[in-house]
Amino acid sequence: MTAPSQPPHLFADVLSRVHAVCAALAGEGALPAGLDLSRVVVEPPRDPSHGDMATNAAMVLAKDAKAKPRELAERIAAHLRADPLVEKVDVAGPGFINLTLKTSAWFGALRSVLDQGDGYGRSRIGAGEKVNVEYVSANPTGPMHVGHCRGAVFGDALASLLAFAGYDVTKEYYINDAGAQVDVLARSAFLRYREALGETIGEIPEGLYPGDYLKPVGEALAKEYGDALLKQSEAEWLPVVRATAIAMMMDMIKGDLVALNIRHDVFFSERSLIEGGTDRVGATIDELRARGDVYEGRLPPPKGAPVEDYEDREQTLFRATAFGDDVDRPLKKSDGSYTYFASDIAYHKTKFDRGFHTMVDVWGADHGGYIKRVQAAIKAVTGGKGTLDVKIVQLVKLLRNGEPVKMSKRSGDFVTLREVVDEVGSDATRFMMLFRKNDAVLDFDLAKVIEQSKDNAVFYVQYGHARGHSIFKNAREVSLPEDAAARAAFLRGANIERLSDPVELSLIRQLAVYPRVVEAAALAHEPHRIAFYLYDLASEFHALWTKGRDLPHLRFIIQNDAEITIARLALVQGVVSVLASGLAVLGVHAPDEMR
Repeated sequence: MTAPSQPPHLFADVLSRVHAVCAALAGEGALPAGLDLSRVVVEPPRDPSHGDMATNAAMVLAKDAKAKPRELAERIAAHLRADPLVEKVDVAGPGFINLTLKTSAWFGALRSVLDQGDGYGRSRIGAGEKVNVEYVSANPTGPMHVGHCRGAVFGDALASLLAFAGYDVTKEYYINDAGAQVDVLARSAFLRYREALGETIGEIPEGLYPGDYLKPVGEALAKEYGDALLKQSEAEWLPVVRATAIAMMMDMIKGDLVALNIRHDVFFSERSLIEGGTDRVGATIDELRARGDVYEGRLPPPKGAPVEDYEDREQTLFRATAFGDDVDRPLKKSDGSYTYFASDIAYHKTKFDRGFHTMVDVWGADHGGYIKRVQAAIKAVTGGKGTLDVKIVQLVKLLRNGEPVKMSKRSGDFVTLREVVDEVGSDATRFMMLFRKNDAVLDFDLAKVIEQSKDNAVFYVQYGHARGHSIFKNAREVSLPEDAAARAAFLRGANIERLSDPVELSLIRQLAVYPRVVEAAALAHEPHRIAFYLYDLASEFHALWTKGRDLPHLRFIIQNDAEITIARLALVQGVVSVLASGLAVLGVHAPDEMR
């Protein structure tokens, strides 16, 4: 499904003008016809004093044009100086082109915000491409911890961002229900089952899950089966207990995710790859073998590993080195069962078979060494047509007033996601989990994320939205409609050309850059860019409000000048709309008032 049609934003508009200049130069013979313009960008300059926008057109086209970048830049600049949107053009350094736009261009950007409302920034760059975003995928062996929380929020925000940028996104959870850990879960649950029947089980043996969260599983088994399972061998009761335990753990996990406003579209069972009369793992291995990508052979000893830990045997290997990995990888264990990697190959092949050529996986910090082999496998199993971007989410250090938080009794050895959300709320949890790049360790202080101060980013951004609504409520003398849609329609008629102060124009420029931030964040798979942008926008808005306290002529509501008041209210409407839009992308509420 493609994104709703939207007019081009200001940066896209200027980029199209640069492309038009290149086409004109090709017509003049100054550039070759049919040049690839995909590397040409228009972006804010690193130093704002250099202008409003900069383009690298001359730098990236000079080689194909067989021209010096500086000379080509001068020719492009000459054409851009004639553009009615452009105030000034400067060529800098080896060939960068800096543009200063006329003020009317920024007014046009504000009108776009007013016209599009919360939909401002929505993009078509995804062109309806199907993307699978797999995230969380925690083993169904207990409640999710705060580390899972970060991956859950990151994946959900990324999926939302990609959808906002025009991609057709499916949110997926891979249930690891076929490994040894779920058998450990079943044995742990069986112990709680015996306890529910009145047996004294004593201290939980090492190697089993000690948390209290398995007590309800034991009680459910006792209620359904009485003491019948006690009369069975482990081979008989294990699959029964395992199925019940997994189902109840997944219900708990889904409930935890809902508390964070996270709902997946697909829950895919690892066990389904080898059950139900089909063996998709074996079929995938056979397919790779037919292509020459699987063979029987021996691996050299791992570097640095003791000799006694290495098993020198003939085994089934994936030719991973042919696709960029460091070594070839085993697909079967010594007992003939499949390795986890073999199941992973088959699972990702199902994604490709379901139409997802672009896949994004969100993994924990301890999986970094696994990336190369899975990417190699996807190249092989899709014939090079599928791509996988793995986003590693680093650890979360949970603090309270700077001190480490003690472990949870309920889980046995970690703080659960639900405990964090119950204490600080979904909004604070989601925003602050995104207010740092995913591959950097995050300090999450339970006390600081609920402070009402500038140092608390989520409060500061939400307060910006609430402050805008507070300004609307105080604008009684201009008969501002109370209904949000009617108010927005009314403000679209504002004479925004009255907004002439540099701080007002700076805020409009900040609004104008939002669609470009959305597109750049979507292409890079980095939703934290939206959180950073929202904080910067809120900071500029609060700064303007504060300046109005010291300089009365800059206040949003000016007595006896309805026209400037309505113009400034239109600017406030633009800020409110963009804050609401960005917060929605991140899955965070935009409150009309703070409590």
